[in-house]
Amino acid sequence: GIRVNHSGHDDDELIVDDVLMAVGRVPNTMGLGLENTQVTTRDDGTIEVFENFQTKEPSIYAVGDVTGTVALTPVALAEGMALARHLFAGEASAEVDYALIPTTIFSQPNIGTIGLSEEAVIESGRRAKVFVSRFKPMKHTLSGRLEQSIFKLIVDDETDQIIGLHLLAPDAGEILQGFGVALKAGATKADFDRTIGIHPTAAEEFVTMREPTRIIGE
Repeated sequence: GIRVNHSGHDDDELIVDDVLMAVGRVPNTMGLGLENTQVTTRDDGTIEVFENFQTKEPSIYAVGDVTGTVALTPVALAEGMALARHLFAGEASAEVDYALIPTTIFSQPNIGTIGLSEEAVIESGRRAKVFVSRFKPMKHTLSGRLEQSIFKLIVDDETDQIIGLHLLAPDAGEILQGFGVALKAGATKADFDRTIGIHPTAAEEFVTMREPTRIIGE
């Protein structure tokens, strides 16, 4: 295996089969002739946009990864649709809500996340209950494979609203999409508790967690 050393708060050493270096991307804005317009770019090459995705060149708009917002295909699609409605359907503004964007890393197993992390909750000065469940997916109970899933809910202690939902599990993307709708609609822990789970599924874990694992924040 490959020996990997990680330096940070704790120095860790891992032995792994492969290492992925995700160094990011740069916008492909060179060669577009932007220097012949009033369009401005940042040091990293992303295009500066202002109200309604308009650049400093009044007739040029930009959406998607090239503007330096959330680099996800569905986000770019939402921005394009909002701009189209503004330009061609008479909507007053091209607004996109960037809060509570469900995101999945399609690793093995998947990592899914929406809302605030525990660190972000603490930084915001809120107090929250954290519910965590670790379990072996049912489909692996007979296989003998050492597979584990981790589900986490973060609940605002004052409002009972779910402000963070995270999971490490097979098919996390499929599970997260539905719960993303619930969080966008302002679901509370009480709403989750009143929801009857589908058995046997991994997703039912989110509606059966009753006792908080820890309390964080002020």
